Amino acid sequence: MRQTRPDTHTHRNPRRPDGPADAAEAADPVSGAACGYWRRRGLPTASDQVVAAPTAALLLLALLAACEDGDGAGPGDGAGCGVVLPRPGPGWHAAQARLLGRPLHRVPVPAECGGVPDPFALLETVSRARAAGGSPRLLLLSVADDVTGTAAPPELLHEACEAATQEGLLVIGDESLRNAFHDPHGTVPVSPAEILHGTGPGTGVGTGTGTVPDGGGVRPGTAAESTVVLVDLGADPDPGPCPGSRAGVARLPATAAGRELAERTRTVLAALRASLSGPEAAAAAGVLSEPEPLREHRAAANRAHGTLAAALHRALTGAGAVCRPPRAGRHLYPDFEALRPGLAARGVTDAPRLEAELVRRLGPYALGGHRFGDDPHALRVRLSTDVLTRGVSPAVTAPAAPTRDPAQQPGTEEALTRVVEALTGPATG
Repeated sequence: MRQTRPDTHTHRNPRRPDGPADAAEAADPVSGAACGYWRRRGLPTASDQVVAAPTAALLLLALLAACEDGDGAGPGDGAGCGVVLPRPGPGWHAAQARLLGRPLHRVPVPAECGGVPDPFALLETVSRARAAGGSPRLLLLSVADDVTGTAAPPELLHEACEAATQEGLLVIGDESLRNAFHDPHGTVPVSPAEILHGTGPGTGVGTGTGTVPDGGGVRPGTAAESTVVLVDLGADPDPGPCPGSRAGVARLPATAAGRELAERTRTVLAALRASLSGPEAAAAAGVLSEPEPLREHRAAANRAHGTLAAALHRALTGAGAVCRPPRAGRHLYPDFEALRPGLAARGVTDAPRLEAELVRRLGPYALGGHRFGDDPHALRVRLSTDVLTRGVSPAVTAPAAPTRDPAQQPGTEEALTRVVEALTGPATG
């Protein structure tokens, strides 16, 4: 039985006022808005826990650079600070680690969802890496996965976080799509920060074996926060009534080690001259404050994308693909292994060739699994619901109107037929 509860993430948290709680928050509109954003989600947050950057990629790069190698002397060459990633996972996560020379340790996702590693595979991967002389220190996961369009059920996310805690990993939870669930009354998004340490700074870890960031990784046995929460405000391509923002915002642990990591991250960002301009800060604060028009637009857009994703899922599975049911965002991640004989007859034998074929026939709405760290020989792609509303049919030139069933929009059925024909039909010139 999945855990469900009323959708509270768009309402005020009655335990604390929504507005700025101190002078620091009032002086920094982004920090103040971010504190309110997380308090509404049950995570008390102070201004010194908040770090912002012009983009989430820059912020993640700075976070990884700020992590020490474990010798206590500050940031080093990063050779020992390995990063554990789900496979498949967002390409921009791995890209920042590669820029810093961080070793990558990929762990397959469970059959049920993407975004988080299979807990048992996580334990095995970390054990093998350490036996080979490696030093995995961080786990980067997604509460709602932009690759597969799924979200981990609370119990599975809890198991993954528990495994990370057991291995002494600092968890960085990407919650950029937490607000993109198709059904607000379905499985409720839960933050790893809630799972690992409850809702108060310095509280005990739910598993009874807390961890604390130190030296780029974490040390077991201390009842303290061990999770960084990362949000990409640019993840939503349709900002609605609020000005769009590309900023990245992070909530760091409310501990001495967490504050130290926050300061080191700010130092890296300052060295990169990666600060928010006045207009960028105003746009970010506007999105984080979540005014009522934004919440209404978001809810309508989520319903529309959910309807399109469900229709595309039915068409893909009806054609023989294996695909996890979409729950959030606008992407699906079908596996076309069952269609390999027919695709091979057209010269499509791996993910790069499958991507090329679908882009040629449908437009720029497919990305091969190799771009997300997946096996390049597997016939898996990330497919966007935009394939149903843009480019495939002249009759469909814009996203479905939120006030109308998107599956009934002119041209949607034709677009679905075109998708299936691109996978099962004869080769074209």
